[in-house]
Parts: sequence; C-alpha cells; structure tokens
Amino acid sequence: MTVFGTTKDGQDVHAITIGNDRLSVKILTWGAVLQDVRLTRVPYGLTLNSANLSDYQGGMHHFGSLIGPVANRLTNATAPIGGVAHQFEANFNGRHSLHSGSAATHLKVWQIDNSDDFLCILSLNLPDGEGEFPGNRKITARFEVLETTLRLTVTATTDAPTLINMANHSYWNLDGSDTWDGHRLRIAADHYLPTDDEFIPTGEIVDVTGTSFDFRKARRISPQHPAFDNNFCLSDTTVAPRDVLTLAGQSGVEMTVATNQPGIQVFDARNAQRPNRAPYEGLAIEAQGWPDAPNHAGFPSIELHPDQTYEQVTSWRFSAP
Repeated sequence: MTVFGTTKDGQDVHAITIGNDRLSVKILTWGAVLQDVRLTRVPYGLTLNSANLSDYQGGMHHFGSLIGPVANRLTNATAPIGGVAHQFEANFNGRHSLHSGSAATHLKVWQIDNSDDFLCILSLNLPDGEGEFPGNRKITARFEVLETTLRLTVTATTDAPTLINMANHSYWNLDGSDTWDGHRLRIAADHYLPTDDEFIPTGEIVDVTGTSFDFRKARRISPQHPAFDNNFCLSDTTVAPRDVLTLAGQSGVEMTVATNQPGIQVFDARNAQRPNRAPYEGLAIEAQGWPDAPNHAGFPSIELHPDQTYEQVTSWRFSAP
C-alpha cells in the first residue's frame, strides 16, 4: 500500500496492489477506483487510467470508479421510493440526475477495512439525506484476485427505504491501442433499452433480433457501429452469477465478465477522454440494475429496505495467447 496522492481537502488517497504472478490489480481509496489491471505476458495495462489523482478528481472522475448509490440516470432527477416521489440533484443537462450527482460514491475517499496479497476490502458510510437519498447506508466493496480472475462483491445496507444501484465504471482496451476499434464483443442479452436524445431510457424493452445491438454471437465493433450508451437486459431480477459478456482484442487478449446483475451498460467513450487522448480509447462495461428503473413499472426494482442486503457480484476473467 502506498500514498497515491492527496485530495483538494487534504485527505490522503492510498493505492493498494493485490494479485499474483498471473494477474495484478491496483485499487485506489479515492472512489474505489480500479486503477490498473496487469496480465502476465501483456506489456500494457488493460484498463484506462492515470498516475495523477487530479485527473480522477477532474475529467476522469468516472474512470475505473465504483459509482453509486445510484449509477446511471434518473429522469427529471426524480424517482419514487415506497410510492413517495423524491427529488435529486439535476446534474445532467440541467434536468436529469446522472450517477448520483455530487453525493456520489466515486467522489469520496473510502475506508480500508482489510487488505492482504490477494484481497482488498473498502467501505463507505453515506448519511441519511445526502444528495436527497434517504437512509443511513453502508457500502462495502470487496476486491479479490483468484488466478486470472478479479472478483468484486459490493454489499449495501440501509436503515430506511432507499435506492441502490452500484456500477464499476472501468474503461477497457485489450490491445493497448489508440481506440478499441477492431475488438470483438459478445453479450448474452436478448433485449436492450433504447434511449432518447438525452440518453434516457424510453421505457421500451426491445428484442435485439435484426438490430445493430444483437451481440449474441461475437462480432467485430468499431466506433459508431453501433453507437453504444445502452443497457443490455440480461434478466428481470438478480440471479446467480453467470458469464454475460466477452470482449476480445485483436491481440488475442480476452476478458469475460460474469455478474449476478440484471443489466450491463456498454458506453463507447465518444466524449470521455483522458488528457491528450482521442475519443473511443476504451469501452466502458458496467454491470448494474437497469437505468432509471424506479420510473418504469416494468424494470427490475432497485429499492433497498432495512430488512434487506444489496449484493452485487461481478468478475472479470482474463486470458492471453
């Protein structure tokens, strides 16, 4: 464990490296960021990162971070909880809530609960009413490396009905190249959520058959073919973890994502860039609940009650030629 930097308000941010001689990852206490992923015999990192904390506190605040308490969008910055409408920060286009606004978990320094060679556990306490989200909530993120697999288990509890939808927001490029152009993608989803021109789900649940979003068989992708910022519907409830997505670079490096979540968002990074880098450098892949779920009766619920424990299990399994 080393000091990675100091926040603008004087808090130390630590970097924790876990892994083995096949897979090594680095995690920051700022935003529970998955900062680096290294696979043996591959001479570059697999996830986009920065060596500067100031970048993560600036334009890269979504890169690698664990976003919550509610990732993605809430239409008109409102959502019902227990049938009662709540208003949240409208930080997207002046109308909608995106990634929980200034109350988000990726804008905080997490506490280190435990760490060893293969394991890192971080936690965060969110007070009742912060960002207008009800409930005193505790979020725990457990990162562990098992052979060539990184597994993340996120749990949350609350003392009042609330909303929880966590998502790791890493950007992946398995070739170490300028863009992800030429990667191959497979997604085990029969349906996806179309969006309007503000990237808000329309409420439709569309069969991928005959559309550009049919990735049930792996195929090559390139920028704008299709334009990605959509949720792929994996199930209508949380289930046992299963393989849901495979991304393969032209290099032969491959990543398979397994999750218990009902959705996975894919974003092409058309307007998310590292300093002095071009668009489309990495592909964001975010296991999560369906976006804007409280505002659509047919979407799986993201409500959490005091007698429940939220649990997300997501893993990334890597291989190289």
